[in-house]
Amino acid sequence: MRAFLDRLYDAAGYLAAFFVFAIFVLMIGQTVARELSVPTRGWDDIAGWLCAASAFLAMAHTFRRGDFVRVTLLNERLSGSTRRTMEIAALAFGTLFLGYMSWWALSFVYESWQFEEKAQGLIAIPIWIPQSSFVLGAAIFLVAILDELIKVLRGQKPSYEVAVEERHARGDFSEDI
Repeated sequence: MRAFLDRLYDAAGYLAAFFVFAIFVLMIGQTVARELSVPTRGWDDIAGWLCAASAFLAMAHTFRRGDFVRVTLLNERLSGSTRRTMEIAALAFGTLFLGYMSWWALSFVYESWQFEEKAQGLIAIPIWIPQSSFVLGAAIFLVAILDELIKVLRGQKPSYEVAVEERHARGDFSEDI
């Protein structure tokens, strides 16, 4: 199961990176097309959808690597069972929040599909298609945070703490700035 979950988080991260690269290609292509007087209607819509997809799909991967924004001011000052309790509480709250968000995101996208809602921009595609990246990213993030909660409940260190400690051991403090 561990290998599958790690591949899932990495796949979501790679897909997010691909979408960021696609935004780059799209923007360069749009610049060249404008110089050649080729119309670029709707390209901004696509860039927006790619931007949203890359943000949501990157969340689980970023979280597990210790690069996700976390407020650790309190936790860094705690130790022992108090720190573990706070970590469990934070992960449990995150699991509940992401479960709620994932459920409603799925409901929202399902309604878009059910009512055959179209995008309002220049490209009139079914809006559930770009919205699906939100549901997928939120669901994978939910699995990642639940995965970390289970690890902490079993007495293990969370992956994000291990990743940060490994970076610090290499002398890399760039993410702490």
